This record gives sequence, C-alpha cells and structure tokens, in this order.
Amino acid sequence: MEIIFATGNPHKVTEASKALGENITLIMPKELGIAEEIPETGSTLEENAIQKCRYIWEKLGRNCFADDTGLEVNALGGGPGVHTARYAGEDKSPGANMDKLLRELEKTEDTCPDRQARFRTVIALMLEGKLYTFEGILEGRIAREKSGMQGFGYDPVFIPQGYDKTLAEISLDEKNAISHRGTAMRKLRDFLRQACGPDRQI
Repeated sequence: MEIIFATGNPHKVTEASKALGENITLIMPKELGIAEEIPETGSTLEENAIQKCRYIWEKLGRNCFADDTGLEVNALGGGPGVHTARYAGEDKSPGANMDKLLRELEKTEDTCPDRQARFRTVIALMLEGKLYTFEGILEGRIAREKSGMQGFGYDPVFIPQGYDKTLAEISLDEKNAISHRGTAMRKLRDFLRQACGPDRQI
C-alpha cells in the first residue's frame, strides 16, 4: 500500500514508517515534484493538518495524509500550541525553540511553577475524496535542561509521564510505542487496513 505523506520532514517520515508498518509505503511530495513548502496558516492543529492534506490532494488528486503537532504547556496557557514549530522564528530552529521555551518557563517559575505539558498530534487523511481525522496525545512535563540525542524537535526537553528521561533519551521504537504521533499513526494504520485491506495499492 502506497500513500503520500504531506511533509518535507524526513524525521517524521522515519517515525511514521515505523508506526505504520512495512505494508504501508510513504511517498514524500518532493518525490512527486512538489518542492515548495506546504501552507499551514490555520489557527488550530486540525485546521493546519486539513489544509496541508487538501493542498496535496488538490495538486495531485491522490490519496494522502498530513499531520500537525503542538506542544501545549500549562504554565504558558497552552502555548506554544499551533505556533510550536515557529516558536522562536520562521526558520523553525529546534534549538532556538527549546531555548525560548526554557527561558519562558524560567519567567513563570515564581508565579506558576507548573511544568506539566502535552504533545498533541492531529492527522488529516484524504482517501478517495473523503476527509478523516485522527488524534494522539502524550502527557508529560518540560525538563529544566536539554538531554539526549535521539528524536527531533522538542524531544530533548520533554519528559513523558511515567518516565525520568526525555524523549531524546529513549529508542525510536520505545518513543513510537508511547508518543502522540505514534498513537495517531496507529489509528491511521488501523483505519487504512480496515478501509483498503493490507495489499491494496492506494
């Protein structure tokens, strides 16, 4: 089974491939001649995922899916949320984003020491012209400093609930088993298997 994943992030593709399993082959838009950045101007994660998915559908007329993920920190009123990837600027630098997050939490330490947070992923799927959405959530807290070399994005500062180490300190398989994106991807996988069967080319 082949399907387009509307992303330019190879790290996301690696994680998604692991979660979806070997019977589902992911194709990136750039492999099909779409090299531009896919628009994501929505005000919610759901709107962004749907916008990216529809962009590829309208361009290629092929079944596809897109995701959008937000980090929601209690002490920051649920921020950075939809602005997670560009928290420190349009260049989407993971290092700068994490540095800004840690600085902002230092500012709230006296009035709101709560470091609880969650990652939330929304996946939008266009399958034969119909739209479906799936969601995954990972609860946890923000560390006081970066730790670990695995993963990407905010992984070095996010400690999952029930753990004493960050997402960047655990293996990809372990991360996929608990993560927001892994949960949403498994929901997508199960839906595709039921809707299309394991051997159908979509």
